[in-house]
Amino acid sequence: MYINLLTQLKNAQAVKKENVKIPYSKMDEGVLKILTSNNYIENFEKKGQKIKRYFDVKLKYVENKGAINGIKLISKPSHRIYVGFEKIRLVKSGYGLMVVSTSKGIMSGQEARKVKMGGLALFEIW
Repeated sequence: MYINLLTQLKNAQAVKKENVKIPYSKMDEGVLKILTSNNYIENFEKKGQKIKRYFDVKLKYVENKGAINGIKLISKPSHRIYVGFEKIRLVKSGYGLMVVSTSKGIMSGQEARKVKMGGLALFEIW
């Protein structure tokens, strides 16, 4: 689940690790693609076979500081929050990113607004 992924990334950056191993899931793959394209992590690779698949994530540091400064979970498994495309707002005056799960896949808030699609608001990251 993406909540475990985000927690592992944040904790690994706090102790200045270079790489993190994260169990494979399709949802985590979508989240990692968005984080890579928006420069929150360097890159990731899918490794292993069948049930032993995992992601090897290379973390990004800027001036000896982690690229991820904070994470706010919006939807949780017990409380899901859906937003229409007109309600998707900027995070930290445009310096952050909202991630939304739509019917066309997981995308950033800006992409969702462009294609006029709402969905399940997953989290904000800055």
